[in-house]
Amino acid sequence: MITVETTIKAPIEKVWEFWTKPEHITNWNFASDDWCCPSATNDLRPDGKFVWRMEAKDGSMGFDFNGIYNQIEKHKFISYTMEDGRNVEIEFKAEGDNIKLTESFEPETTNPVEMQRAGWQAILENFKKLVESSK
Repeated sequence: MITVETTIKAPIEKVWEFWTKPEHITNWNFASDDWCCPSATNDLRPDGKFVWRMEAKDGSMGFDFNGIYNQIEKHKFISYTMEDGRNVEIEFKAEGDNIKLTESFEPETTNPVEMQRAGWQAILENFKKLVESSK
């Protein structure tokens, strides 16, 4: 498993909403400014499916990031299995006035582990920036 994490200065209700609502997912789910997330659907329940479209802004490439939820504990934990069978676990943990968000995922075999870690960490940092900057 590869683990990435960040600490967000916001209440858990806000962090959870921004992580799970499609209208927010489209604003943070990309690793760099030359990519975007033009659409997201999210059926947040066990056996529910999500599909988050990720595309290069220049239209040169894109893919659907999707999977099926396994476990949901509101404000605490999410696990899902991606379409290719790899598993992901996300923990939301209160630390004073902050939320520590930890995401662990099984690596794929095409790209180097450090590249995967950097990409997922960049997406987490986009998430943190969006949550902390929105009113």
